[in-house]
Amino acid sequence: MKKNTYILAGLLLVGGMAWAQKSNLKRVNKLFEMRAYKDAAEIYETKQRNQEVLQNLADSYYYNASLQKAVKTYRELFVEYGDSIDIDYHFRFGQALKGVKNYKEADKHLSLYYNRPVNTMAFVESVEKNTPHVFNLKQIENKNSSGDFGLSFFGDDKVAFASARNSDNPAYSWNNLPYLDLYHATLSGANTLEDIQAFPDAINTDSHESNAVITKDGKTMYFNRTNETRKRTDEERIAHIKIYKAEMVDGEWTNVTALPFTSNSYSTEHPALSKDEKTLYFASDMPGTYGSFDIYKVAINDDGTYGDPVNLGDKVNTKHREQFPFISEYNVLYFSSIGHEGYGGLDVFRSNMVNGEFDKPVNLGGSVNSNLDDFAYVVREKDNMGYVSSNRTGYDRIFGFAREENPLTKYQVEGVVQDKNSQELLTGSLVTLFDESDTVIQDTIVGDDAYYIFKIEPNKKYKVRGTRKAYIPQDVEFSTDSKGKIQHNIYLSLESYADAEERVKENEKGDVQVQLEKIFFNFDKSEIREDAAKTLNVLVDLMKKYPSMEVEVSAHTDARGPDEYNLNLSKRRAASTLEYLVSQGIERNRLKSIGYGEMQPLNKCVKEGICDDEEYDINRRCEFTILN
Repeated sequence: MKKNTYILAGLLLVGGMAWAQKSNLKRVNKLFEMRAYKDAAEIYETKQRNQEVLQNLADSYYYNASLQKAVKTYRELFVEYGDSIDIDYHFRFGQALKGVKNYKEADKHLSLYYNRPVNTMAFVESVEKNTPHVFNLKQIENKNSSGDFGLSFFGDDKVAFASARNSDNPAYSWNNLPYLDLYHATLSGANTLEDIQAFPDAINTDSHESNAVITKDGKTMYFNRTNETRKRTDEERIAHIKIYKAEMVDGEWTNVTALPFTSNSYSTEHPALSKDEKTLYFASDMPGTYGSFDIYKVAINDDGTYGDPVNLGDKVNTKHREQFPFISEYNVLYFSSIGHEGYGGLDVFRSNMVNGEFDKPVNLGGSVNSNLDDFAYVVREKDNMGYVSSNRTGYDRIFGFAREENPLTKYQVEGVVQDKNSQELLTGSLVTLFDESDTVIQDTIVGDDAYYIFKIEPNKKYKVRGTRKAYIPQDVEFSTDSKGKIQHNIYLSLESYADAEERVKENEKGDVQVQLEKIFFNFDKSEIREDAAKTLNVLVDLMKKYPSMEVEVSAHTDARGPDEYNLNLSKRRAASTLEYLVSQGIERNRLKSIGYGEMQPLNKCVKEGICDDEEYDINRRCEFTILN
């Protein structure tokens, strides 16, 4: 009986522990659902590590930018439960790996996610050569800041920005930092903020406010505000964000109202104004997006009403996040995306407006984008200066930048291919670019204008080569200097073998051949005679003079004798001739032998008994046709 009592007590204890575990897991899952990721991660770390716990723990670290811990936890998740994990975890694991610059492993997971090869290093190399600008970033000097982002221009020398500096605000459960307020300040130079003041209580509330944009006349402000209440979606309870409008009346911000297309069921955020202030750009996860947040635009009518929001389409938007739009005075759209290929986290992209539509976005490159989140980019195009926000230091910070044209887009070699003597454009020629180790970098077949162009890099040595059938190749070496000549114009003037050598002629069929004295063979033999060797040595010397020349050796018979016999004899004689050339130092891969028998006569002697010996003799020959 006593034994049974112990068993019962043990069962009660185990059952109680199981109930407590389940109850505690439900509580931490609630924190995760409410995006209290920092608190959730701390509790998940104490739980038994099943698939649900590992997934939520890894995501908590990922969404809170604790990427080293996220990588470690995702890796544990995939080791334990790899076959049963949803494909979206490959995307987040890949992004976390990019965040710690483990691109090789990131590419494996992103390749699985996209079902196509992903090569981040090749992408980075391409972007660095092709992005329009390079940026010199410097962090804004801003004392008492625990997190700033989203700076926008406000008049000539003022700016507005969001900050978590107000320690009197309640802490945000996502990262335990104070709720965001909006501030304005004066720019001192390019990188110092002075006279920093919070916007009044009509703008700043107990919720988050951020991303203010103010009209040029200073009378209207659009900004984000997070709802105080959370709305349950299919998966989680979320406090959505709305875009609000405020008006300046008698020196006071008032009439603060949510825009009519906002909702308690989805977010609208990150307002940006077009140059004429007749279009408002923003990000939203409203119904109709491609998956997460997309960039939208909406017309601002003259009477103060608004049109219907319009999605910018799948060139700009992906199934992942596109946020923080900014439209420059040149109608260039800048925005941040984690869906387009990048360096890791949110990257800044640009898209030009062409015929009223935005074209394929271009990554701004590694001088502005990092392996973490880079966002809220604004620029004054004419001054080539602006600001971008980033969490690359561990907290949100604002960086000022000066930009200049990317010198790598200027480095190029170009030219045309022409005949050296006639100056005729040589359409269809091959132009090849080599590096200093003679490795082919690029090549191209020139078109009707015989023009070629290659992008090159500074401080390197190159060689450009022009080639064409029956022409002597031309090589031109050159080097680039970051402080010297960056554009090279090299005309490739190719000389035909026929112009350069008296022995080279073009026949009636257009074949370019080396004209040699007649080669004789003994009757029914294919061995090279001494007199034939002397003749062939002329070709040997010519091919050594032109190391790229390639030749077809063909042997022909007359029409006397059986067809099959003549064909085989010609093949043996052509092969014997090729072997002699090889024995004299000509590379075998530059030669081709073929026997035509009696199939290609030069006259009418196409069968036996119709011509005299001299006429038949014309068809008994070896020919040497230049192939290249």
